[in-house]
Amino acid sequence: MKKAQIILVLVLLISVVGIAQEINWVSLEEAVALQKKNPKKIMMDVYTNWCGPCKMLDRNTFHNKDVANYVNEHYYAVKFNAEGNEVVNYEGRTFSNPNYDPALANRRNSAHELSRYFQVQAYPTIVFLDENGKLIFPLRGYKTPAQIELYLKMFKTDKHKEMDTQEKFNAYYQAFKPEFQG
Repeated sequence: MKKAQIILVLVLLISVVGIAQEINWVSLEEAVALQKKNPKKIMMDVYTNWCGPCKMLDRNTFHNKDVANYVNEHYYAVKFNAEGNEVVNYEGRTFSNPNYDPALANRRNSAHELSRYFQVQAYPTIVFLDENGKLIFPLRGYKTPAQIELYLKMFKTDKHKEMDTQEKFNAYYQAFKPEFQG
């Protein structure tokens, strides 16, 4: 009986260690401050509490070991509730959600001013900002680890600056070889 318990505990520990991969999330204000000391781009997960694809993105993609390791090494990661009531100071402006209704905290609520500023029109949206905190691109929709890898690496290396036509993006997309598992 003791052997079975020990084996069960070991199996549980091994599986938890293998699964538990976390992105180091910070606020947008913290990420911008960190950029001043160590310039990196920002990847911002813009989500809502009621959004099913947002929860899938968090569970399936952001908890993926390869995604988490890459984001932690090359980006500052921000989680932002697009319909929350957080007050955010960004680029000398204060953004809030003046029409926020606490009774609707887990249902559709009014959009936060920062969401509109970053051109978020659907959830989830992953907003990419450059090393100076300027908008690169709002990437809409659920992405698998392999799908997000393309954008993480493209923006990290500034390849997007070379793509001024759809044909150039298509060529990059066709040549891209994903390495992330899952």
